[in-house]
Amino acid sequence: MMTIRTSYAHLLTKPNPKHVDSLLRFFENGRSQRGTGGFGVEIEHLPVHDSDDTAVSYYEPNGIETLLKRIAPYYDSEKEYWENGHLVGLARDGITVSLEPGGQVECSLGILKTPQELLTYYRSFRRDVDPVLADLGFRLVNYGYQPKSGYADVRVNPKDRYDAMTAYLGRVGQFGPCMMRCSASTQVSIDYVDERDSIDKVRLGTVIGPILAWFFRNTPYFEGETNPWPLLRQRMWDYLDFQRTNVIPGLFDDRFGWEDYAIDVLSTPLMFADLTHTPEAEGLTGKQLHHAAFYENAADVYPDRELNPYEINHIISTHFNDVRLKNFIELRHWDSLPIERAERLTEIIGSLFYDAANRDRLESYFDGIREVDVFEAKANIQAHGRDATPYGQPLEFWHAFLGLEGLLADEPGDPRHPDVFQA
Repeated sequence: MMTIRTSYAHLLTKPNPKHVDSLLRFFENGRSQRGTGGFGVEIEHLPVHDSDDTAVSYYEPNGIETLLKRIAPYYDSEKEYWENGHLVGLARDGITVSLEPGGQVECSLGILKTPQELLTYYRSFRRDVDPVLADLGFRLVNYGYQPKSGYADVRVNPKDRYDAMTAYLGRVGQFGPCMMRCSASTQVSIDYVDERDSIDKVRLGTVIGPILAWFFRNTPYFEGETNPWPLLRQRMWDYLDFQRTNVIPGLFDDRFGWEDYAIDVLSTPLMFADLTHTPEAEGLTGKQLHHAAFYENAADVYPDRELNPYEINHIISTHFNDVRLKNFIELRHWDSLPIERAERLTEIIGSLFYDAANRDRLESYFDGIREVDVFEAKANIQAHGRDATPYGQPLEFWHAFLGLEGLLADEPGDPRHPDVFQA
């Protein structure tokens, strides 16, 4: 098996073999027998005041907490999520409402059998939330970044984990506070049938993700000004923390597999520890259960035993690679999108990953691709925008090759676009 090297890994405790085995079983248990299976879609919304488009906070009167409490009767009472005496999440069949650090309202939908089901679930979510929003005087917009407010204007939600994240990301890399407090995404998850299938899909998603991100860009503003980067969220993630972002190290080596990914994840500093579901930590306070982990990896934090599912999910969730492997595959590239464009994106993902002929065509085209080629393609788009030639081809080629019919040349991510101020 090849060796995966990550920053600072030589300074840390080696991965615990029991932890490695735990992740391998976690991936194995995620296998789907369907193969052309379902979708999970997450759409994050930015809350802004109707009066001036500035960010709405969790704590203000008629703010995010009030919104959650007002819509709570539409959700299952036994599935409410509370922390430090505050309501921070809701759930019912097919819909989960949660909060990102800066008050971004995330609507998680699925598992969906077809992309079209996305509209059904999402309209159900909006049917409940829109009358309350109108009464409270704010709305939920779909941009990749707050239109008026900057990160310094936004307080984090009342979760101890976000205080620990702030302590870490405020000192490591660039854009951490910006990502936490002001950015918003659309993520699409797909399934896999075995190890080879999962690695192939992660590779393919990593390769084409930046191109799709261009055609689905939707970030006209950054820190109250016109956004200077063709793909702002990609820029933020790539420079957030080199230990846990960008392309998974070693992904394009033919020998790469689940064990390599597990070792990479377990070798990297955790960013922050979460011991809330670790029985051995019983009796610790909230701040002790969550603490920044600059040099501690999983073996330094968790006991010498098999990891439980919560601990596994936390460890993996502290990695922000372009495509993330959990017990499903999470494609993470895209700005927050209006529902019609999110549905179109999901249709395209289904066509590219679940249609055997399409997938064979793509994998054949990208045969022999290297990690450095992906880095070059991403840099090419950032440097040249609409004149970019990722992987040596103009964007017009990729528009046709990836089956993006119906997407315009200028989409709402451009401030000049007539739809840019739509909620």
